[in-house]
Amino acid sequence: MAKVLAALRNHWKKSTFGACLLGWGGHWLYGKHCDNLLRRAACQEAQAFGNQLIPATVPLKKATVFLNPAACKGKAGNLFEKNAAPILHLSGLDVTVVKTDYEGQAKKLLELMENTDLIIIAGGDGTVQELHANVNLLSSCVQAAFSKIPIGFIPLGKTCTLSHTLYPESTNQVQHITNATLAILKGETVPLDVLQIKGEKEQPVFAVSGLRWGSYRDAGVKVSKYWYLGPLKTKAAHFFSTFKEWPQKHQAALMYLGPTERPPEEPEEKPSRPPLYVRLYRRLRLYWSSPKEFPQEVAPEDWEELKLSTIELSIATRNRQLDLTRTEDSMDICIEAESVSIGEFVHRGSQKMHDPHVCPEGSQCIQASRCILQLPESTEGSFGIDNEEYEAMPVEVKLLPRKLRFFCDPRMREQMLQAAVQ
Repeated sequence: MAKVLAALRNHWKKSTFGACLLGWGGHWLYGKHCDNLLRRAACQEAQAFGNQLIPATVPLKKATVFLNPAACKGKAGNLFEKNAAPILHLSGLDVTVVKTDYEGQAKKLLELMENTDLIIIAGGDGTVQELHANVNLLSSCVQAAFSKIPIGFIPLGKTCTLSHTLYPESTNQVQHITNATLAILKGETVPLDVLQIKGEKEQPVFAVSGLRWGSYRDAGVKVSKYWYLGPLKTKAAHFFSTFKEWPQKHQAALMYLGPTERPPEEPEEKPSRPPLYVRLYRRLRLYWSSPKEFPQEVAPEDWEELKLSTIELSIATRNRQLDLTRTEDSMDICIEAESVSIGEFVHRGSQKMHDPHVCPEGSQCIQASRCILQLPESTEGSFGIDNEEYEAMPVEVKLLPRKLRFFCDPRMREQMLQAAVQ
């Protein structure tokens, strides 16, 4: 024992390095063990769904998984196979996996849309956007069918803004993925709004979070360049961006329409069609008894126009603060003040990395159902649409209220309902 202690004292540098390496290895192995326990518990919960008896005449539910293997720097495929796939197979679903890294996706969607009971998107924000864009290329019948199919979202990408609305926050990636997969099996859904963003010539782009244009977004995309600064990389990216130009102003013209009244939800089950003689009787009575009415003139749309100069403009859905009982449909337009100090710019930039569409105090907030953003001809830079980069150009943004229905964790839905009551 004395010789061991003497050797450790004489080679204290090697001993310290070995102790640190051993401690790190033990912590890594303990983390892997905890992840395996989470997977096992999730599989046992999923097996309870798979053990439920169903009548022989009822077919198995079919689930189509659209997996983006390129998400999370190419790790999405492995994450799906280890954490989500076993849960789906144990639940008794008939699972079909479609990878989204090949051409001809629209044709494949057309073949699968008629033979699926639910859709599962496994990837990040870009995967959701890409799937909706492909469906938009198909016929109106397929688009209508797509809107009625419930959608599950398994967060595997680098940016998964949608998961903050649907699932509880979790710092453990395995727990976050398994919770999202189990939420699909539990069946609770919420309707989400979608933004249709269309340029003059381009095909429309769809967003479930929103559009950003300005200095905070431009600085945020450069954060990864300063990886060597560790926890200071975010502040450094925003600080160094002020060297190029200050103050940073973005000028544009905005036209918008106010919120629209939310129509009542259509019943899920349509009433049975009456017999033929009843329909004929109603048609004849309507034809002979009711006077012909002249078509009413449609009132012109009341557009508001605004000239703006801002450090950043954001157009966002209200999915992040979802209110299931609201009576109006609208999107939030945030025009931030252009007069901001460099210190405030760096501080707010760090906040926006966690919540990109936060609207700080002193900003002009507008609620609208539709808007047109006109940019000067010499405008450079890019938009951020659901964390994907697009060239900045004049666009028309239209709100599609309650366009898609997503599975969510029952706890999140309960919180939404309680917040609405309060």
